[in-house]
Amino acid sequence: MLRLSPLWILALLAAILAVSSAPAQAATTSITVDGGKGGRTFDGIGAISGGGGNSRLLTDYPPQQQSQILDYLFKPGYGADLQLLKLEIGGDANSTDGSEPSIEHSKGVVNCNAGYEFWLAEQAVKRNPNIGLYGLAWAAPGWIDGGFWSTDTINYLISWLGCAKQHGLPIKYLGGWNERGHDDAWYVQLRAALDKAGYGKVQIVADDSGWDVADDMAKDKAFNDAVSIIGAHYPCQGDGGPATSCSSTQTAQDNGKPLWASENGSQDMNTGAPALIRSITRGYVDAKMTSYFNWPLIAAIYPNLPYSTVGLATAGSPWSGNYSIGENTWATAQVTQFAQPGWTFIDSASGYLNGAESNGSYVTLKSPNGKDYSTVLETTTATAAQTATFTVQGGLSTGAVHVWATDVNHPGAATDFVHTQDITPAADGTYSLTMQPGYIYTVSTTTGQGKGTATAPAAHALALPYSDNFDNDVIGGEARYLSDMQGSFEVQKCAAGRSGKCLQQMAPVKPIEWQDDSDAFTLVGDPTWTDYTLQTDAELAKPGTLELIGRAGTQNRPQSHQQGYFFQISDTGAWTLFKSDANGTRTTLMRSATTPLGTGRWHKLALSFSGPVITASVDGRKVGSVQDSSYTAGQGGLGLTSYDLDQFDNLSFTKEKAAAPGATLAVTPSVKSVQRGKDLTVTTTLTVPAHGTTAEGINMTLAAPSGFVYDAQPQVFGAVMPGQSAVATWTLTAPSAAASTATLTATATYAQHDVAQILRQDAQVQVSNPPPPTGVTDVSDLDFVASTNGWGPVERDESVGGTNAGDGGPLTIDGTVYPKGLGTNSVSDVTIYLGGNCSKLVTTVGNDDDAGTSGSETFSVLGDGKTLAATKTVKGGDPAQQLTADLTGVQTLDLVVGDAGDGNAYDHGDWANPQLTCAG
Repeated sequence: MLRLSPLWILALLAAILAVSSAPAQAATTSITVDGGKGGRTFDGIGAISGGGGNSRLLTDYPPQQQSQILDYLFKPGYGADLQLLKLEIGGDANSTDGSEPSIEHSKGVVNCNAGYEFWLAEQAVKRNPNIGLYGLAWAAPGWIDGGFWSTDTINYLISWLGCAKQHGLPIKYLGGWNERGHDDAWYVQLRAALDKAGYGKVQIVADDSGWDVADDMAKDKAFNDAVSIIGAHYPCQGDGGPATSCSSTQTAQDNGKPLWASENGSQDMNTGAPALIRSITRGYVDAKMTSYFNWPLIAAIYPNLPYSTVGLATAGSPWSGNYSIGENTWATAQVTQFAQPGWTFIDSASGYLNGAESNGSYVTLKSPNGKDYSTVLETTTATAAQTATFTVQGGLSTGAVHVWATDVNHPGAATDFVHTQDITPAADGTYSLTMQPGYIYTVSTTTGQGKGTATAPAAHALALPYSDNFDNDVIGGEARYLSDMQGSFEVQKCAAGRSGKCLQQMAPVKPIEWQDDSDAFTLVGDPTWTDYTLQTDAELAKPGTLELIGRAGTQNRPQSHQQGYFFQISDTGAWTLFKSDANGTRTTLMRSATTPLGTGRWHKLALSFSGPVITASVDGRKVGSVQDSSYTAGQGGLGLTSYDLDQFDNLSFTKEKAAAPGATLAVTPSVKSVQRGKDLTVTTTLTVPAHGTTAEGINMTLAAPSGFVYDAQPQVFGAVMPGQSAVATWTLTAPSAAASTATLTATATYAQHDVAQILRQDAQVQVSNPPPPTGVTDVSDLDFVASTNGWGPVERDESVGGTNAGDGGPLTIDGTVYPKGLGTNSVSDVTIYLGGNCSKLVTTVGNDDDAGTSGSETFSVLGDGKTLAATKTVKGGDPAQQLTADLTGVQTLDLVVGDAGDGNAYDHGDWANPQLTCAG
């Protein structure tokens, strides 16, 4: 229902957007709109469906909401009113946030109804018969011989054009390989092949990468003749850039062919609107680009996928029908509803407001009949009001102009695409417009503009249970709500003796990819689902591995970086449960084996989630269960680890209750903080609840970070009855190298009801530094962080003796006895924590007299690994030497005795009276 705005809102808008004489404080720009002047031809504004399956869910929307969305995108005088539509030519591989199906998975087998791009194009043409269609490949099927730049690819593209023709779709433009540069000879060959196949009117765009293609076209006439349009990506300060300025090259401009921003955008549907309009207006002012394509058209993808809010709109909830029309739609409408492809830019009436980029920009276009004109002005970078004074001449209409405006810097329905008022120029063809910062304004002699009024229903979750046996789907089409991430999953006749329809992975070999490879998989369901069982029948066409995915959450690029839990099982029966984070790091939770699945046979696979308990089942029998709380909600998924023609059937999701676990595992360190090099005790306890089931074959392990010293052997227990516990204890020595936060991981494996179970539990321990020394301190009175010795222990206040502590004699060097110090035997290292609190070390060193004239060693003082003081070789009987070291800022001190390269016999190195001078 159309709702009329209250009068006070209309009055406010009129006050904000009013056309008036310029106030004193507003900067003024004079614009002469002269119909006798000209510029380049406007080719239209478009958007891109593809580069990642971003229109996928639109096909599954309820008919009413689906039609509304399509109207907002393509219907003239209703919304974005797009004039161009680029379609991905699918290649069975991920191209950003999804994989689009090929029309020819296997050579010679063409399915012109594969995917949804032709359907989308039909819907666009139905609403705007004049829309220009453009095909471009990101990936290609793997059967192609010779790589992408090959004759096979050219033949494949011609087959795709044939499919488009079957759908009644006249493709006007065709590109090469998205963002992968160009092969000059290939484009020449493509042109010849298109002409021969009857597609002489199809114009080639090159190279959907950068402007350097123009340099090669300037050097190669045949290449130049083959190409009709020079298209570059993200020419306005890069992918997702601010577009405060845009660029092409002089060579490209001198070529004379149209220059297009054949992909731009990558911006949020609301906050990206200022950059979108700047890319259009400044794209022409700065770089003479005559067309702009926003990536993507719409984010009709699940919200856990990359770029889920970019485009002109979002539609990620097909079961509810909920969608959102973004500010980008209205920014686009400020151009498309006022100028058509074939209009001409007026260069002399295009530029920057008051000559400065910071004030905003404007472009003017005139109709082919030389009567109508439209000027699009943006003040998105202005900080103060701007006034434009227009003078119309040269045969253009001096009748009333209509002013429309959108506040793109502050998106809101009340200020989106508002018809503010109409103005009649003075007798001399002049009028003025005062503009507020952050807006787009369009001044036009044309009429027929409009703003759609349809609204979306509220979003809600997909209800459980949910199931699909695929029998109501079309052969060769995609199943409802399934969104392919890699490979291509289509409905086909069931194999292996089963009747009806099944879901089949169709890519028989690895595709020619646009981004990294991964398992072939498809996602389905609601990202808010928590506790459920995913179940499906599955059949391996040949030896390989099937995959079920649960609680699938955030996905980062590439698609292998899919957060969630994975159950993989091979034809041999070997299976693995693992989790993956959104950075692609996989952690094995459990692995084992069951009865071999074989090939050509159907099996029932299930993956269940109940609170932290994750259970895998095969043919109705639980094969393993693990507890992990990393991810609590997410979609389901089906997949395989190779490119095979495996099938799935009877997919279902049923709700599970958050059941109590069959056992619990606790990890209890004796202390929360332990000093470097000191000991702590860790206890792990497996408990079976009083009403639980006996746990058998218990095996407990403890994993600690590198540097911890302990006996890591498993501790084994027979059985734990209900209401009882098994307790394992470990003694660990903390690392001496540095303070840290350490995660200790306990793992318990056991069986209940003959089902393998695994529990993991973490505990954190702070490895801390000891208190730093203060005042003047004898080193021998301090705690050591660590100490090593070539014979026996390092002795305090006596020389090294035998292998036991305290069995040495007085510290004596060259006849002098020292009451304090350290007795060592090379190779030796004593580590002391200083914490930056000390300034100086003074010590006397030498070989103890108890070695006589035997022995030779070196003494070194190290601060944080750097040598601060050292001796040359010291031998038995040599006089004592003194070392002094500046310790300013030193965190860790090491007193090192080396063996001088001749072994450590009789190397009784003494640190005599070593004293630290410290603060405090």
